[in-house]
This record gives sequence, structure tokens and C-alpha cells, in this order.
Amino acid sequence: MIVLKQKADILGTLASSLCLVHCMATPFLFMAQAGSVFCCEDPPAWWKFMDYLFLAISFVAIQWSTKTTTIKWLAPALWLSWLVLAAILLNEKLELIALPEPVVYIPAIALVALHLYNRKHCKCNADKCCVNNG
Repeated sequence: MIVLKQKADILGTLASSLCLVHCMATPFLFMAQAGSVFCCEDPPAWWKFMDYLFLAISFVAIQWSTKTTTIKWLAPALWLSWLVLAAILLNEKLELIALPEPVVYIPAIALVALHLYNRKHCKCNADKCCVNNG
């Protein structure tokens, strides 16, 4: 159980980082598709599904990280970043408000930074987690 608690921030950092890379690669994928005569104008379904996959993995990682941290401001910051990321992705799918594409980087980078901060300042030992309150 402690191993899973320690790995939640690693999982969250990895998922958020991969999400960030995915978001940064999307414009290049569209440019490559635009240059191809044989391709359709929409991205492949598996590429669009990755948004939801990263969001789900991030949700689980945040859930575990917030259960084990004693840094009071960290849990709301993680959830707020996740909610902003989810809202931006939902907005992107539904096309409700025109937002610049790079706006999605802000919550993704925030999630990476917050998970790394929690990993550095929230140490677990055999008895309990987060003996350092940061």
C-alpha cells in the first residue's frame, strides 16, 4: 500500500508529462496530415482518445496523492489544475469558447510541477506518509 502511495506522484507526473507532449505534438500531427493527399482532415480516433486516457490516469494519481499528503494547499491545487485541464479538453471537444491552443499547457505543466513538489516534500516511511509537512 505504501508503495502505491509513493508511486502516485510518479504516475501523476508521467501522465501529466505525456499529456503535455501529446498536446504539443497535436499541431505537428495536423500539419503532417494537411500535407498528405491520402489522409482525412480529422485526427485518428486513437489520438483523440488519448486525451481521456491521460485525464483518467491523472484523476487516479491525484486521488492517491491527495489522500497521502499533509501539505494543506496541495490537494486543492491538484484538483483545481485537473478541473481546469478537464474543462479545457471538454471545451475543445464541444467548441464552446474559442481558446488559444497553448492554454492547455498551463494546467498540464501545473500538474507536473505539483506532483513533483509533492514527491520531493512528502516522504513516506514504513509507518506513515508525509512525515514532512512542507
